[in-house]
Amino acid sequence: MLNVQDLTLHYGQSQILNGISLNAPVGEVTAVMGTNGVGKTSLLKAISGRHPYTDGTLSVGDQILDHPSAFAAARAGIAYVPQGREIFPLMTVQENLETAFACLPSEDRQIPDEIFRLFPVLLDMKARRGGDLSGGQQQQLAIARALITRPKVLLLDEPTEGIQPNIIQQIGRTIDLLREQGNMAIVLVEQNFDFAYGLADRFVVMTRGEVKRRADKANVTPAQMLEELAL
Repeated sequence: MLNVQDLTLHYGQSQILNGISLNAPVGEVTAVMGTNGVGKTSLLKAISGRHPYTDGTLSVGDQILDHPSAFAAARAGIAYVPQGREIFPLMTVQENLETAFACLPSEDRQIPDEIFRLFPVLLDMKARRGGDLSGGQQQQLAIARALITRPKVLLLDEPTEGIQPNIIQQIGRTIDLLREQGNMAIVLVEQNFDFAYGLADRFVVMTRGEVKRRADKANVTPAQMLEELAL
């Protein structure tokens, strides 16, 4: 389980997160929702070590992480698929995937066959430059790169943004499969309500850097969630 307790984060003098707590169990999708600007991406950056948080505690299973760097968070099993994908445009698909080796021990530095079963288009395009791929293909590459690190926690920031509908469906099926395998906790930040509601097991609704509501999917209807998000 990913466990976040009382996390605060500042950008300069501005406080962005105010006492955020979140539990994301293995084998479940935890959807973090809210309008633009409430701190969802900042939360994922803090968890992944991409931006230092000010106070609070962060742990993966029994391992407590004390203000980890991005490298330390990755070594602890946290994989982050950022908004905008951040693939390397001049590197090939193969080379982009191999950048994930940096946080792995030498004996694990290989691309598992499962990666190409999940994303067969990447096998056909191994020699293509990342910048030549479509947006949907780049998104698949970004998720595949994260999975190569064999994560315990997978953080996904707006994975459907700017993606064509057939690729959105494929990404949804992949997330479903990863949940069913029961090897990782998945945290999903997503503005596409139907996509997020369809995948989520639990919801964390944020407003102005704070948690407004937590709910299990079994206890909340789509209409109730939409009402929460509209307020």
